[in-house]
Amino acid sequence: MRSGLACLAALGLFSAQAAIPLPEHPRPDFERSAWLNLNGEWKFRFDKGNEGVKATWFNEADERYPLTIQVPFPWGSKLSGVKDEADIAWYRRNIKVPETWKGKRVFLVVGASDWETTGWFAGQRIGLHQGGYTPFEFELTHLIKWGEEQPLTLRVDDAQRDFTLYGKQGYGNARGLWQTAYLEARSGTYIDTVHFIPDIDRQTVTAKVTLNGPAKEPLDLALQFKPEDRKSPAKGTFGIGQAELSLDIPLEGMKLWDLDNPYLYEVKAQLTGKGADDTVSTYFGMRKVSVAKMPGTEIPYVALNNKPIYLQLTLDQSYHPDGYYTFPTDEFMKNEIQISKTLGLNGNRIHIKVEVPRKLYWADKLGLLIMADVPNSWGQPTQEMFRESEYALRHMMKRDMNHPCIFSWVLYNETWGLFTNLPGMKPDRRYLPETQEKVAAMYRLAKRLDPTRLVEDNSPCNMDHVVTDLFTWHGYHPGYRWESVVADAVKNTFPGSTWNCIGGYRQGNAPMFNSECGNVWGYAGSTGDVDWSWDYHLMMDAFRRHPQCTGWLYTEHHDVCNEWNGYVRFDRTEKFTGIEELFPGMTLKDWHAAAYLALDKELFRVFKPGEMWQVPVTLSLTTDRFAGKELSLTAKIRSWDNQGRLTETPVAAGRTFKAASWQNGEIGPVAVTVPSVPSVGVVCFTLADGAQVIGRNFAPFVVRDGDAPRAETAGADRIVRVAPKAFTKAEWSQKQWNVFDGLKVNGAGKGYFEYAIPLPEGAKASDFAGAVFKAEISAKRLNGKDAGDGKLTEDMDYMRGAGLHDPSKNTNSYPMTDTVCWSGEVKILVNGELVKTVALADDPADHRGILSWGAQERKGRLNEAGSYGYLVDAEIPAAVLAKATDGKLTVRLETDKHGLALYGERFGRYPMDLTVIYKK
Repeated sequence: MRSGLACLAALGLFSAQAAIPLPEHPRPDFERSAWLNLNGEWKFRFDKGNEGVKATWFNEADERYPLTIQVPFPWGSKLSGVKDEADIAWYRRNIKVPETWKGKRVFLVVGASDWETTGWFAGQRIGLHQGGYTPFEFELTHLIKWGEEQPLTLRVDDAQRDFTLYGKQGYGNARGLWQTAYLEARSGTYIDTVHFIPDIDRQTVTAKVTLNGPAKEPLDLALQFKPEDRKSPAKGTFGIGQAELSLDIPLEGMKLWDLDNPYLYEVKAQLTGKGADDTVSTYFGMRKVSVAKMPGTEIPYVALNNKPIYLQLTLDQSYHPDGYYTFPTDEFMKNEIQISKTLGLNGNRIHIKVEVPRKLYWADKLGLLIMADVPNSWGQPTQEMFRESEYALRHMMKRDMNHPCIFSWVLYNETWGLFTNLPGMKPDRRYLPETQEKVAAMYRLAKRLDPTRLVEDNSPCNMDHVVTDLFTWHGYHPGYRWESVVADAVKNTFPGSTWNCIGGYRQGNAPMFNSECGNVWGYAGSTGDVDWSWDYHLMMDAFRRHPQCTGWLYTEHHDVCNEWNGYVRFDRTEKFTGIEELFPGMTLKDWHAAAYLALDKELFRVFKPGEMWQVPVTLSLTTDRFAGKELSLTAKIRSWDNQGRLTETPVAAGRTFKAASWQNGEIGPVAVTVPSVPSVGVVCFTLADGAQVIGRNFAPFVVRDGDAPRAETAGADRIVRVAPKAFTKAEWSQKQWNVFDGLKVNGAGKGYFEYAIPLPEGAKASDFAGAVFKAEISAKRLNGKDAGDGKLTEDMDYMRGAGLHDPSKNTNSYPMTDTVCWSGEVKILVNGELVKTVALADDPADHRGILSWGAQERKGRLNEAGSYGYLVDAEIPAAVLAKATDGKLTVRLETDKHGLALYGERFGRYPMDLTVIYKK
């Protein structure tokens, strides 16, 4: 087996010349210059029988450790280089403490290790730590032989206990060391914490500094800023016996930290005096998190720097397919934040995991808000569980207090770990009043520890808030239900309401928003991998019509092993919504714009040719940036007829208006005359501030007047159409099946569909100079749900990583268009002659499959939703036409592999059946 380091290099995740993975200092917010990174290769062995302590493995030589692991990747992950073979394992390596550190105290610091970690240095025990998510340290000083190699041994016991905080480790068990381990030199008395409490209203920051113990002699503290931020250092003195010091520091010309300009004040904290010579580099942001009213209303919003902010967040499982909790490089962590920024989101919710500090650093640096979850247990609410939860909370706050990106702490999620099992009773598990009170006590503790941020008791899917600063709720629904869901939440939200509360608790006046949403659990048995963009479009429109709902949080940032509803795939490669092709210039970011146009509540309207459509338009401005400005609204129609031809038509009824701050409401319908021919299309609306486009959205439609005629005349041409299900022969190596009684036909593997397409009535082949064959066709994979092995296991615990790991096996699934293509080709044979071979790029599914989405039955199930094909055409020479027999062309559509899907006029992208246009 290659080492994890070799795997990283082979994957291109870092240079093969790099000495160690993740070489950067793990804590830019708390960094000493004298440190030594211990990432890289350690000797390793499993302890299946839990015999190592008794057998004194901490004294054994390297050769007794048969494996090599790459720290800091959890054992069992690909990047660690070792498999998961036991609950207990031992790490060993030799370290040499630099002689230049002589006279300093030396500590081993471990960023995180799950769960019980015991250390030995030079054969002597140096400490034990319990907990899986936050840093701990063991002192080595008294055992060091300066400049000589000495053995360091760690034993980690990760047997799962009911009370420990396991979170979503079913996606990949974060066993053992999963954050950077390093040595650090400090003076005898040293800085333990430096916490900055910004007060933008007074243009002052309060620095709260603690020592590792009471000062034995007076010690001087200096906080040195960059010259452009503060010319002179802020100074104070620790008196004898004093371990805490608070300094109020005025900041002239204060620079705010916000999402567009995330300014960071960099500080060196210097402690000097007898027995103390310690310097810590740190930083903070001047920002304020509070609650403020939406301008002109009484609606409470989360506020950043005293201005309300409309929250557009995503659930970030923060997992890596090969490193689990641990990311392979610092650049990867930076990109995690950049993905959200590029999408136009303003925050991530780090889901039931304590995030890696360097990822939080990039959120600070790039300007992205973070909701920070405390991980959960999967047992019952015992005293041990609450003790573990409180420990994690306290140490999260201690470590992460200076990160301006964090705006809220979330104590529990979906009542996991809070239910008490009551066998024989109905219901057999309950969130008991005494547990509710313990959660309320945790909320009060969090507010005492950090009064500068918002605290949520429980991010609920069971309507069971107790006491909270954020009144959130979860919802997973098909797109067509979202309007009523959001309207219902708005109707039931007011001070004193018992909606979404439990145990006699009532709503206060906290901001109400959604803290998990999407379609992934909105269909029976989840969705599997499916085009999420259609339902997302409906959901975004619904949220923006209701400003009383002050934001949303989409599930999720990236796919994981058993959920495929991410903005990007698990490996962070792209998915494609197709909206940029329906409406050139538009991107997913337009659905997250501060200026938003919510259109028709139905996303699939059917009209007769030439009918008038009064398209409703709601303007949602979640900013004061456009107040008093003249904005212009224009529209155009983009439509494709039953031969796949594109037509663009401007809509005459443009308008201008003066915008108000945070304006939200209807700005009147726009009259649109739909095309006069059968077609599918979108009405594209553009909102502009002068020459700058500030918002885009579109409303799809279909024009039809019954089924298209099987034969018709178009000028000198004669047209004949055949439905996909009308094939006369079909042979497929894997499977053949139809969708919705033949609206679409599928053949998997190698095979063909054959059709007998008649010549125009009363005509002979010799009457025509040739013909053109047209159809909508894609390649066709055999998805897991269609393989027919009967092994669907939808009743398993998805929240803990179980369930279906095949993205196409769920009954609702149809993998969304992404960078992994199922490419093939179709050979078009007419009367036995090959007239054309056409490459088929993929078997796609996204927003372009308007007709496929419109055909869905709204019964809680999906059937190849969003799937569509490519416009295929082939010239048929007169000589080939002449071979027609019995007044019919024999058309065979054939492939050697990767299948074929044929789309009809009511499924796919184009409103067309298989078509032959006979040319005079």
